[in-house]
Formats: sequence, C-alpha cells, structure tokens
Amino acid sequence: MEAIINYFETIPPAHRSLILVGGITFFWVLEGIVPLFNVRYKKWRHAVPNFFFTLTTIVVNFPLAFLLLKTSDWAVAQNFGIINWLPAMPLWLYVLLGLLLLDLIGAYAAHWVEHKVKPLWMVHLVHHSDHHVDTTTANRHHPLESLVRYAFTLLGVFLVGAPIGVIMLYQSLSVIFSQFNHANIKLRPQVDRALSWLIVSPDMHKVHHHYKLPYTDSNYGNIFSIWDRLFGTFMYMDRDKITYGVDTFPDEKENSSIKGLLRQPFHKYRRPTGVEQHL
Repeated sequence: MEAIINYFETIPPAHRSLILVGGITFFWVLEGIVPLFNVRYKKWRHAVPNFFFTLTTIVVNFPLAFLLLKTSDWAVAQNFGIINWLPAMPLWLYVLLGLLLLDLIGAYAAHWVEHKVKPLWMVHLVHHSDHHVDTTTANRHHPLESLVRYAFTLLGVFLVGAPIGVIMLYQSLSVIFSQFNHANIKLRPQVDRALSWLIVSPDMHKVHHHYKLPYTDSNYGNIFSIWDRLFGTFMYMDRDKITYGVDTFPDEKENSSIKGLLRQPFHKYRRPTGVEQHL
C-alpha cells in the first residue's frame, strides 16, 4: 500500500493521461465483445461530442489542479481534516477511509446537489441527455459542470484532509469506475448484483440514466455503492426496461450536437416527469 501511495504522490501527467485513454480504449473494446444493448448507432459519430466534453473537462481541471495540491499540503501540515482527527490506524484503512470520504463529497454529494438545485440540473442535463450511454458518456460534462464538480472535490480535499497521494489515487479510480459503470457491457445479473453491494456496477448506474423519475433521481454514486444504500437513494430496475435520455429533452439530434449541448443549460428549466412504480 505504501508503494502505491508513493507512486500516486508523484504520478507523471503522462501516466494520468494513459489511465484516461487506456480506460476508454479497454471498455470500448469490451463493449464490442459483451454488449448490454446491441449497437444501433455509429459509435464514432456518437463519441465525437462526448470526446469534446472530455477535452473541456481536462482543460478546466488542469490549470486548477494546483489548488488541490496546496489545499492538501496545508491540511496535512496543519493536521486538519476528518482522517487526521481519527486515532492512528493501519495505512490501508487510512487510505480506504480517505477514498470513501472523497467519494462521498466529491462524487455522491456533488451529484445529488446537481439533481436537486434547478440551475445545476440544467447544467448536468448534458450528461443525462445521451441517448446511447456507453463508456464515452462517462466524461460528457458541460464545462460549467466541470467547475461544479471541481469545487466539490476541492471541498472534499479540505474537509477530509487527505494527502496528495490519496487524492491522485481517488481521481484515477474515479475515472476508471466512471468509464466502467457507464460502459455498454453485460455482466451476469448475479455478478452485477453482487458487485453493487460494494461498488457502483454497470446495471446499478444505468438505472440512473433511465429517462423518467423516480429512477433518474437514484444511484448517485461513482465508486462505492454504500452511500446510495446508506442514504436511501439506491434503486433497482430490470436492465431490459431501461430507456436512456431525459423525457423532457427528447430531441436526439440536438442532444448529439456540440453546439446544442453547450447551450443546453440555458434552456427553460424542465425536469423528468415520470412517476413509475418502484420495482
């Protein structure tokens, strides 16, 4: 564990890029081998706007990365933050708690707020309006959402007090897990259900991308499923009944256009409208 943390403390930018590109490539290939839904769209054409928003996410986060480093260094030096106030513990437990808490604040809380605050929902809509969810959807975030997510991550670093090695490990895992649980891959139902007790599995997250409420407002987690189960936001739905998109923004042409997606947050506020029964 110490060797892992030491590596992530000084992880080269090229290695972080390799994690991003390598993850997309791996799950892209896997989607062709064990697809959940048969592909009835041109994958490259579908991927273009998603790759564009992947690039804008990198552009937004790269110049702000130094704030994460400065905040982490300050917290460690001042012995500030939740994991620094706890009694001494084994390194593996220290790292696990750091990852759990960063996932709670930087992913779950950010995601929940984006669904509950009207202007933030309109920004987050770019992610939900994908009609063909696959691994490229993972980084389909409007630049404004990238700023929102960054603010929550920074808050998490401050409150948790995690050292930079744990933060870089968390961000790397966050990228991989997001690509994994968005990927159009089909696991055995028993395997997927078992995984969902510990981590966010593909079937679990696909429920979140169903086009109607109440499913849209469920399964907010990214790495760990514990937060959805603990806070009562976990829902299950038969994967064969899932329909992607948002019922109040059904125009697939606009939802596949970079120009249309960039202006999507500025449309009149609309929420999904379904009230289907909980299965």
